[in-house]
Parts: sequence; C-alpha cells; structure tokens
Amino acid sequence: MSLGNKIAWDDTVLPFQLDAADMRGRIARLDGVLQGILKQHKYPEPVEALVAEMALLTALIGESIKLQWKLSLQVQTNGPVRMIATDFYAPKATGGTAQIRAYASFDKEKLTDKPPFDQLGKGYFAVLIDQGEGTKPYQGLSPLNGKSLSDSAETYFAQSEQLPTSFYLKFGKMSTSNIKENWRAGGIMIQHLPTTNFQATEERSANPTGLLSPQDLLSGDNAENWNRINYHLETIDDLELIGPSVTPSELLVRLFHEEQPRIFDTQSVRFGCSCSEERVRQSLSIYSAKDISKMITSEGLVTADCQFCGAHYELDPKSVGFEATSIGD
Repeated sequence: MSLGNKIAWDDTVLPFQLDAADMRGRIARLDGVLQGILKQHKYPEPVEALVAEMALLTALIGESIKLQWKLSLQVQTNGPVRMIATDFYAPKATGGTAQIRAYASFDKEKLTDKPPFDQLGKGYFAVLIDQGEGTKPYQGLSPLNGKSLSDSAETYFAQSEQLPTSFYLKFGKMSTSNIKENWRAGGIMIQHLPTTNFQATEERSANPTGLLSPQDLLSGDNAENWNRINYHLETIDDLELIGPSVTPSELLVRLFHEEQPRIFDTQSVRFGCSCSEERVRQSLSIYSAKDISKMITSEGLVTADCQFCGAHYELDPKSVGFEATSIGD
C-alpha cells in the first residue's frame, strides 16, 4: 500500500475527552518513531510487529499520565520472544517533544509461523512509572491475556487500576512514494473517567481466568455508554487510523460527534534514547577492579552496547568501577 510522503500528524498523540460519556482518550500516529526504533535491529517480522504494537501502546499510555520523567512498559515471557521493553520520556518543558525507545530479546531458533502474540507464551505485562529523583517508583503487574498486547494492556488497567480501558490499534508494513517499505501504526485509547467507584461484583468477577475485563467494572448507564463507544470504534477503517486523508480530529468527529468530543493540544513524539557514557560509568560503579578486569577486551578496553539504540561505548578500565569512583571523589 502506498501512502505518499510523511503526513503532518505522524508521530503525534492527540488527547481528547467525550463529555457526554464521561470518557477520555488519545489518538496516536507513529511513523518516524517506529523507523528509529526498528532500524537499530534486524528483528524478524513477528518481533517487529510486537515491538510496533508495544511502542504504540507506550505512546498512548505515556501521554495519558502526567509524567515528570519516565513511563516504562515491559513484557516478560517463557516464549520465543522473552522480553519487550519500552520507555516514554516526558517532555522537559510544556509544548516539548516526548521520546520513545524500545527493544526486544528473543530466541530466533524458537520462533514459529504462528501469529506474533503466540510467540510470547506465558508471562506478564508490567507498567513502571518513575517520576524522578526523590520519588518512589511505581510498578504494576498483570498476566498476559487475550490475543494481543492491547488485550493484555486492557486487562492490566481493569485488574491493577480498576479503570475501564479500551484500545483499538492498527499497524503494519506499508510503502511510501520513493521510499522502501516501512512500519506505520495508529491507535485509539478510550478510558472511563475515574469519577465512579468502579467495583466488580462477585458474579461479574467469576471469569474462568480469574481476571477482570473493562465490562466487569461497569453497570447501568456507564455500561451502556461503554458499549456504544466501543461499537463505534469497530467501524474504523484501517486507513482512517494510518492513512493520509483523515486527520485525527476528523476521525473523532466522525466517530463521536454525539458524545461532544473536546480535543486538547497535540503531543509530538520521536525516537530518542537516554543512554550516555556517564550512565554507563554509573552502571559499572558497582563493580570492583577485580570484577572490571574480567570485562576487559583483547584491545584492553571495557565496552558496552545500548540495547535500545545500538550506541557503542569504549572505556579505559582504570576509569570505571567503585575504586575509580572513590579516587575521583
């Protein structure tokens, strides 16, 4: 499929609110972010698909949290794809650009021809929030569930946050004019405003898996509104999310004009990594000179590679480790 050159609303997240339904949401479009993430590695296509989906979830969830520093999503499993990790770095100033990075760890020999989500096996979906120095990091976990990472994210919000949340995502490889095939992604996140004390009844929470779903938390008008909004999401055409013709705001009006949609300032996002030589030195400061000696290469250096961006660092062994740190102090 050919889409033309870069679209104005690529690599953005548009926050909105549906006043008539007591819900909020985000629409995200990723293009350059995915190219920045995936060009660092030669992932097999199923792994690329999982990383693309995880990056899209990260953009949607990251913008919905009033972050001062970093949101991280992680998936750990016993399957061929052992881990997927993403970070969302909040802008340093109002109106600034957020940064996203991601990588995956996998066993190439164990990958199969099954759908991407089936490469994960059993495991968990984790959300970690770090608000910076002087604050206590938050971590929440829930089991992988359903048929996609977005299903697992919905389970996390229902199970861990008691907050009805729905994701509708589209992503895949597409071609653009005079540019080779590349990944694009678009998605919508809908979340009920936390104005109601959501509580699953014993009857509703008797799910065979033991896990809550968004529907388990809703009743009466809230449930009716939720079902109506999600019915509208099912009418979305793929190109409305990732194509060049329909802007995010136009899509909102088409889907939810009766819900009194209200849009807010767009958040721009880009691929970015926080690695640096200073951070590498900090990570090595826990090792003694004896430990460092075991890391020295044949060239007489200590080396480190960033799993997110592929940056390569070469350090003098005498300048790292806690002995070096104490001498420097």
